[in-house]
Amino acid sequence: EENGHQNKRLRKDDGEEVAEDQNKKSPKRKVVLLMAYSGKGYHGMQRNVGSSQFKTIEDDLVSALVQSGCIPENHGEDMKKMSFQRCARTDKGVSAAGQIVSLKVRLIDDILEKINSHLPSHIRILGLKRVTGGFNSKNKCDARTYSYMLPTFAFAHKDHDVQEEVYRVDRETLDKVNKLLACYKGTHNFHNFTSQKGPRDPSAKRYIMEMYCGEPFVRENVEFAVIKVKGQSFMMHQIRKMIGLVIAIVKGYAAESIIERSWGEEKVDVPKAPGLGLVLERVHFEKYNRRFGNDGLHEPLEWTEEEEKISVFKEQYIYPTIINTEKEEKSMANWLSTLPIHDFNSSAIEMQANNKNSKNSSDLEGSDGCGNDSD
Repeated sequence: EENGHQNKRLRKDDGEEVAEDQNKKSPKRKVVLLMAYSGKGYHGMQRNVGSSQFKTIEDDLVSALVQSGCIPENHGEDMKKMSFQRCARTDKGVSAAGQIVSLKVRLIDDILEKINSHLPSHIRILGLKRVTGGFNSKNKCDARTYSYMLPTFAFAHKDHDVQEEVYRVDRETLDKVNKLLACYKGTHNFHNFTSQKGPRDPSAKRYIMEMYCGEPFVRENVEFAVIKVKGQSFMMHQIRKMIGLVIAIVKGYAAESIIERSWGEEKVDVPKAPGLGLVLERVHFEKYNRRFGNDGLHEPLEWTEEEEKISVFKEQYIYPTIINTEKEEKSMANWLSTLPIHDFNSSAIEMQANNKNSKNSSDLEGSDGCGNDSD
């Protein structure tokens, strides 16, 4: 009888049994995974356990980790069991080319191929590195670099009648955009760039290392440009509002002085650019690399060898999604038509009366590391 049962079980799937046993024998180690994904159709990165209503990137990732045998099934239900931590909580629709997650996995053979075989093609694990046992991808991250791809007709002055496919930005306008973006560099109080902070909240102060707009290029007859921003950490919607305000100034809806005004305690109406063009480009671990990168046991968290795979993924999945969605849904054009509704000159008292409840609220969603961060 015993033999009968055993034979029956083996007949079920011989290979599966053997693979499962091997997986269980594989050592569990703390690693980081380098992820790239197109965020369209997802409700952000972070999983909402118990809510299947909004699909997230982590839902698909955890499912693939369980199916590939990297983590036990019960770890999928409780991610704390695998010490899971994402570096950045990207918001709804936001993509990533260099997201990092840290977790404990079984180091099975051909681990990347096996995980990827259970993921949709628009989510890829591009690299894996061993890290120290206490490593936490969110807390150990020194800085994050995001890019924002947008059609350049967003910079056309409001008094000019613009045909979107014909418009090409001139040098003078591009120089003005870069002059305004450079104003954000340094440490400022960004309470006006998120709905989550009051003006006296110390965590509203953020440090921006660089911000600039690159040379424009044409895709599908439309001219685009990419804005890059590197900062220690970002609050929810901060980047989209930083870009939204610069667009409002360049188009002639707001005065340049509004940027300086927004650092003060006064509540300023800051428009939020669409989420479509936002991409988490890379995350930086300079302090960790200095301490552990060359200790003989661990590798520095740099991804030079993976750069080509990252570029190919962006060209295949991220850029076409942004370009095609922009052409089909006209998210930037529709958003631009809402700019006249904003009141860029309203008094502090009026605005504070309308926003008195946001002053002491804490972040409820979307975070991108170091405390209460997002985008």
